[in-house]
Amino acid sequence: MKFRKGTTTICIVNYKTEELTRLCLRSIRKFTEAPYRVVVVDNDSKDSSLEYLRSVDWITLIERPDEVTKSGSWAHGTALDKGLEVCDSEFFIAMHSDTFVHKQGWLKELLAYMNPDFACAGGGKLDLKPAWQVFLKRITDVKAFVRKKKSKKRDDFYIRTICALYRTEVLKKENLTFSMNVLDGVTCGKQLYYELIDRGYKTNIISEWTMAEWIYHLAHATMVLNPEFTVRSRTEKKCKKKIEKILSLPEVQSVMNDASLDK
Repeated sequence: MKFRKGTTTICIVNYKTEELTRLCLRSIRKFTEAPYRVVVVDNDSKDSSLEYLRSVDWITLIERPDEVTKSGSWAHGTALDKGLEVCDSEFFIAMHSDTFVHKQGWLKELLAYMNPDFACAGGGKLDLKPAWQVFLKRITDVKAFVRKKKSKKRDDFYIRTICALYRTEVLKKENLTFSMNVLDGVTCGKQLYYELIDRGYKTNIISEWTMAEWIYHLAHATMVLNPEFTVRSRTEKKCKKKIEKILSLPEVQSVMNDASLDK
């Protein structure tokens, strides 16, 4: 299969997050210039978010009615696999629906990190705290250090599907999927990343602060906004506070209120 050189497919999974998915799509439409295609996979939402997606004529919508039998990483990973199946572009981006762009030319800058030697580029967790606070927490978090020492698992770091860039040809050649090992408790995309490393492919890790120059990420938003998921009360409180803060920003409101971006 030949892949369209210089083109990118951005795949987003939606599950009952109409407001955030709308913001995600509109921000892509507003700030993206490089040749791209957006594929949205709906995980059987059966709500107004699906009706909204059906009204957006510039995306490719894949619906999974009555197909999603498991929640969490399995549903998300298999949805990304659906997007990858229809991808014929040189590059594939996995992006969360609670991620949105805030910088013109972001895709061009991201692609600059993917030279011919790399199969994947992206970052780990995105933290909106100042860099010094993140660094201080890392070097003083004794509990995390102890957990890591006791754990028999490999390094916890992997390029996350928050906004991860892949070379499509490599993923398909190696028969890699985002749902690998998720039924064993592995987070979506994690085993894929490890497989790339184990098979000798190079990856380019982008710092979280660089990623934050292009995108915002409202971690856990889908789970917090849907009561069928269980999250810790502390996580729920922090997430709701972050959602309120980010959605109130003038630049975010500007994108949210621009319905022309759906056309």
